[in-house]
Amino acid sequence: MNTAVWSTLDTLAGPFTAVVAEDGAVLASGWTSDVGLLTSLISPGLAPTEITETDDLGEVGDAIRRYHAGELDAVDDIAVRQHSSPFREKAWRVLRTVKPGEPVSYADYATLAGNPAAIRAAASACARNAAALFVPCHRVVRTGGALGGFRWGTETKRWLLDHEAPAK
Repeated sequence: MNTAVWSTLDTLAGPFTAVVAEDGAVLASGWTSDVGLLTSLISPGLAPTEITETDDLGEVGDAIRRYHAGELDAVDDIAVRQHSSPFREKAWRVLRTVKPGEPVSYADYATLAGNPAAIRAAASACARNAAALFVPCHRVVRTGGALGGFRWGTETKRWLLDHEAPAK
């Protein structure tokens, strides 16, 4: 049986929900209290057969709280599980190397993912990312610094980028 747990935490950026596999890997997450929205993002081959609400997400919950409290690297070592095309999976791995406070353009992201001409594919990898925060698609912006899209809203994306900006 493939089981998972979920919980919604209150954060400064709004409610944040995570769906976590029994081994502790994040299957889906984002700034919403709608677990159904998140479970619909999980790749069919990874979808849990049973999902239950919990008050304690363990290390995942601790990492979410620590990140929102200012410990920006708290989510870096949390396991994430997503399945897609080889390019998308590589793009998601690469995205986890983009540091807080150092956003990249979609063009730079495509280059980092190994295909400078694949700007639309890189943008699609961001759009199809089920594990927001842990795979930080909010750190990809348009050339020139405009925000671009974000599943959880541009206000949330702005909050995250400001939260991660180096102190001046």
